[in-house]
Amino acid sequence: MEITLEQALRLTSWFQKNQRILPWRNTGNPYDVWLSEIMLQQTRVEFVKERFLQFRKKLPDIASLAECEDDRLMKLWEGMGYYSRARNLKKCAQAVMQEYDGVLPADPCKLRKLPGIGPYTSGAIAAIAYGIPVPAVDGNVLRVLARLFSDPSDIRNPETRKSYESVISDFYENHLSEAEKADPAFVSHFTQGLMELGALICVPNGEPHCDSCPWKPFCTAHLENRTDEIPYRSALKERKVVKRTLFVIRDGERFLLRKRPAHGLLAGLYEFPGMDEWLDASQAAEAAEQQFHVMPLRIKRLPDSKHLFTHLEWDMRAYEIRIADLSTLKAENCLLLTEKELAETAVPSAFKAVKAWYSL
Repeated sequence: MEITLEQALRLTSWFQKNQRILPWRNTGNPYDVWLSEIMLQQTRVEFVKERFLQFRKKLPDIASLAECEDDRLMKLWEGMGYYSRARNLKKCAQAVMQEYDGVLPADPCKLRKLPGIGPYTSGAIAAIAYGIPVPAVDGNVLRVLARLFSDPSDIRNPETRKSYESVISDFYENHLSEAEKADPAFVSHFTQGLMELGALICVPNGEPHCDSCPWKPFCTAHLENRTDEIPYRSALKERKVVKRTLFVIRDGERFLLRKRPAHGLLAGLYEFPGMDEWLDASQAAEAAEQQFHVMPLRIKRLPDSKHLFTHLEWDMRAYEIRIADLSTLKAENCLLLTEKELAETAVPSAFKAVKAWYSL
């Protein structure tokens, strides 16, 4: 498997003419590349575009991110999910301030030692922001190269990723000087071009747009009419379904939120408390009384909801449990919030149905 100079230059030419206008592109700022790559993990581009601009306006540089209070950071990240990404962003920013005077290093080995930056992200920052000839292989690139070579290897297998990284590294070793004569920003354009080709043309879950592809003459899967079976992707394990009951405990003015444990799912975030089983109304009232030492006055069933995590599904039923006065509450790691305060507090999207019920 190899990429030729002709293929690479066709790709970069196509990218420069057809790339999407995205707020983190062509800014010349490594912070933008890093922030966008973290945001784009498990999150759609169209959603990230708006949130990137909002986040960037509030935290315009690494220094402001490093100094951001945790509660404010979680609120800025609200709705993005995978909150560990936000925590690692701050940890990484603090490390960059301490170790590199606030400037992300260009060396991918140094980048990989920073919190939350793995092989792909380090490669993307180094290649896109600094023009360092290193591979950055994400899901789009895996799909594009699998089809280019009509490779039946499982793209979920880490060895497949490593083999494609080697293909890109070999290309740089053999052709970089010639490529940069044709395009001085070749490495950045080539790296982004591979990703863009996968996002716009060589799409998953349906017919790739082969007639618009700059690599159509070279694509073995297309020539063999195998784009529907390449790439091969082994099946994921089915998500575990957890039946969960939520307690929306409130008095006339305030809601009760509880902080989740510091480690594990939704670590350190505030939630509407609950239990990992389905309860009827009387059981829910009894459980709330036992856990929080409150006396329920009224209980009302709220709409059911579901939330998907990577390997887990919460199937939730919720009850509004009214009490006379939350001031009598005896529980640790809890907040008592008015509707206005609740609207301003970062609450995981798993609970968006509850917030929507109260128009929050």
